[in-house]
Amino acid sequence: MTLVVQKKAAFAMEELNLWYERFHALKDISFQINKNEVTAIIGPSGCGKSTFIKTLNLMALRIPGVKMTGGILFENQNLVTDKTDLVHLRKKVGMIFQKGNPFPQSIYDNVAYGPRIHGIKKRCQLDEIVEEALKRVALWQEVKDRLKRNAFDLSGGQQQRLCIARAIATKPTCLLLDEPTSALDPVSTKSIEELVTELKENYTIVMVTHNMQQAARISDKTAFFLNGEVVEVNTTNKLFSNPEQKETEDYITGRFG
Repeated sequence: MTLVVQKKAAFAMEELNLWYERFHALKDISFQINKNEVTAIIGPSGCGKSTFIKTLNLMALRIPGVKMTGGILFENQNLVTDKTDLVHLRKKVGMIFQKGNPFPQSIYDNVAYGPRIHGIKKRCQLDEIVEEALKRVALWQEVKDRLKRNAFDLSGGQQQRLCIARAIATKPTCLLLDEPTSALDPVSTKSIEELVTELKENYTIVMVTHNMQQAARISDKTAFFLNGEVVEVNTTNKLFSNPEQKETEDYITGRFG
């Protein structure tokens, strides 16, 4: 399969299909995700949103019985058909889940985990990486005097920011966020949204969200999924203000979902 890709694309999907055994979960997905933008993935429960972002770092293949066809081009490689170095891929494409899931270790060791896995052993280098990552997520000032404390001592919002720091410590190019604020209070949600807006200067961000107001606030592009298909992809402003498809309009106006 030859994918035609724009220079600014971080990922390009073409006729991407995924089955969980006999269940056809993703159907002919074809669109591009641009570098240094926030792309929101919206749609009702069970429409394929989380399944889709888990294809971007091939986490979906960890589930028994999964089959994929078509194309996902990332760094000139088709992740679906080419032999992929999963360690390298997941270093470049970090994942943050719905609820902060720090390791049962110190704050410091959570952030240093990835760099250590990838061969960085010197304490001075690790110190720099940990400090830089925590500063990027605006957590350094809050934890710099208790880096040896267990990460579970942090609040929910702090744990989520720590998980983002852990992801960026390996210097990825893309961050996948699967409803990263669904378990957070409004203050912590606002903090994560501001962080996402700042991070897109250096990272490509793909974010699944049930919150359409959130998608409208912080994303550059939005893709609306329904029954495993992409109904519409457009700039966020255009998709919310003047959707091209009736299904999109019905969803964003609350007629279903």
